[in-house]
Amino acid sequence: MQESLTNVARHAGPGPVTARVRIAYGEHEVHVRVDDDGRGASPPDERPAGEHGSGGHASDGHGGSGLRGMRERAVALGGTFEAGPRAGGGFRVRAVLPTDRRAEEAK
Repeated sequence: MQESLTNVARHAGPGPVTARVRIAYGEHEVHVRVDDDGRGASPPDERPAGEHGSGGHASDGHGGSGLRGMRERAVALGGTFEAGPRAGGGFRVRAVLPTDRRAEEAK
């Protein structure tokens, strides 16, 4: 989710921009959400990392893995991932990641 904060700095537009990170723990998972109040972006596409254009919160072509990479890592751990524009502006990234042995079984 660190990539989400990097994306805020790179893609949210001129400041001031605020990012809020929320972390909640369940019995078997951790929920992480990053919301910003920047200019938002068009819905993320599924092109491979490095093939996104310059707009939005996708990969910037400078070594970041963007939204697709975050999604792939979350799924590889047995979790879920969502990203997209927020109603009223800004952008949201949300992941639910397992914290128990089920993560190992998902590999």
